[in-house]
Parts: sequence; C-alpha cells; structure tokens
Amino acid sequence: MVSLNSRIGIIGAGTSGVYLAILLIKQGFQVTLFEKAPNPRTDGCGILIVQAGMEALHRGNHQVTQKIINSGDAVKVFEFRNLRGGVINSEPVTYEENELPGMLVHRKAILEALLDELPPGCIHFNAELASIAQTDSSAIAHFKDGTQWEGDLLIGADGIVSKVRQFIVPGVELFYLGDIVWRGIVEDNSFCPEGNFFVYVRGRGIYANFFHIGGGRTHWGFFIEKERQDSEVGKLQPNDITIPPQELAKLPDDARKVIQSTPLDKVVCRFSYDIDPLPKIYDGRVILIGDAAHAKSSTRARGMTSGWEDGLYLGQHLRDSANIPEALANFQTERLPIVHEYQRTSREMSLKIGRR
Repeated sequence: MVSLNSRIGIIGAGTSGVYLAILLIKQGFQVTLFEKAPNPRTDGCGILIVQAGMEALHRGNHQVTQKIINSGDAVKVFEFRNLRGGVINSEPVTYEENELPGMLVHRKAILEALLDELPPGCIHFNAELASIAQTDSSAIAHFKDGTQWEGDLLIGADGIVSKVRQFIVPGVELFYLGDIVWRGIVEDNSFCPEGNFFVYVRGRGIYANFFHIGGGRTHWGFFIEKERQDSEVGKLQPNDITIPPQELAKLPDDARKVIQSTPLDKVVCRFSYDIDPLPKIYDGRVILIGDAAHAKSSTRARGMTSGWEDGLYLGQHLRDSANIPEALANFQTERLPIVHEYQRTSREMSLKIGRR
C-alpha cells in the first residue's frame, strides 16, 4: 500500500475533487483541496445521476448517497415528445428491492452533501493555480498569490478548462458540439411531475429537456444548433446570451412558458463542448480525473458519474499498489478504455441524433 504519510493535493473543489478527497481522507492520507473561487461553487442547475453514479457514491460513502436521495427525486419515467407536444414514447423506470435509484437533483444539493463530509480546514479558497513542477519524488503547485504546495501526488480535478491538463497534455482544444445551451431552474408543481424527465426530441434545429428535481422545482435545458462567430471561438459563452424568441417559439406553449418564467439572472448560457480522448492522463506524480481528463457530451449523462468512478478507482489503486507511480499506471490502464468509450459514444449521439 502507498504510505499513509503521503501528501496529496487536489486542484478543484467540484463534485469530483471533493468526493475523491473524502475517499482519500477516509483511507488515512493527508489531503489538501485547492479551489480558485472564494467560496464553495454550489451554483449550477439540475443533474441526472444515473444508477452507476449512485453506486459509485454508495460504495464510498453511504451518508452522501442518502442525503442526495433525500434532496431530489428518484427517476420514474422518461417521456419523449415531439415539438407539437405529442408523446412519441414513454419509458417507465422500475427498481429491484434495495436497488439504488437514478436521481434528479440540484447540483447545489449534491455538492453540499459532499462538502458536509470534509473535515474543517481541508479546502484552501482563492487558490488559483499558476504552474506545476515536479521532481522524482514530489509534485509542486505554484499559485497566483505567490504561495506553493509540495507533496507526493497532485491531482487535477479542475474541469473542462483544466490548467493541470496543460501540464500533462499541452495544447488540448475544446471541441464544439454545435449547440448553444441555456439552462435554468424554475418553481413548478404542475408542468413536470415528480420523477419525470421530459425530452422534446431534436428537430428544426432545437432540442429541450425538463425534469423535476424535488422541492417543487423543475430544471430545463434548451439547445439551439448554431455555428460560432469567429470572435466566439474558444469562449465558453456566446456574445449574445439571450434566447432567440423565434427558436423558443418552436416549443409547445406550456414548455415555452416554463422557460420564460425563469428570472434572467437564474439562466445559465454556454456553448456545448467536449474534448478529444487524451493519450494519457498522468505524468510523473500529476494525474487528471473527471472532466479535466475526459469532458464529454451530456447525452449519456456520464459526466459527474465518471468523475466519481475515477475517485473510487484511484483510491483503490492507491490502497492496493506498492507506490504512487505503480498506482497511477494501473489506474490509467484501467480507466482510459472506459472513459474513451464514454467520450466516443456520447459525442456520436450528440452529433448525429436528430440534427439537421
């Protein structure tokens, strides 16, 4: 087993980084989390956690799993509709006795449940990474405020625009999937019942989904197929973040009104991106997990889930391997084929199904 005296640093206190920290602290490692924001980033919209994600959480921490179940809705039905509102297909979801459900839940509730499991003082805020160096026996993170951290292993859980990734595989560019996406959460007790996930299948250049996330709230996502302007290439957000009314008018009235009822300051707008599969996810004593390692289209709902799976298996390899280099090599050998398949199939679905 890797020495429990090992000092492990994690860059990024999102859902992947925090869950990994929980697992490693439980195993006895000395763990420090670094987050560039001044406070926990508990913003965000609704999340579909597939059963594999719930299982990855449950294997590492039963308390977090139960808090998430208490905070959201178990998935009961997926309903696919056309743009006139007609039902194309309805797929009820059933569970075996004692089987964990897929969940529809607010990202805020997920991250708060995870943060509750961390010991005080574990996270350093306002810690924006500037550069990384390493020796044969240590990794060194330099931060923009002039401080530095040195330890035995540095883990990048810093998302799709990862700075840690630039150290391991320089020059990775975001791949544009062709959509501008708006997301929001609205108070709703009538349009979308508990446990329901509605999909307005892609057509006429748009796509939308709605799902109930508990507490009388519904998450919605609205997607428009659109090329970027030259000035927008490389940006996360379009120059104009308003929803074109002529595109929104393609939805049925009831669905459109749910979106229009959302306060503008509660609407998030982004371009849809993923990244190409990476040839490697570690270098020396620096490794990537989650979106930093394998950001993907949301079509298979494997984003957050695969980050938790990364944490679970990296913790196991650190427990079972003789040293850190062996653990990282074994982790990469196990995980790369799996996450590459997630990336490939998610992108294929996103680029093909229903597009003009």
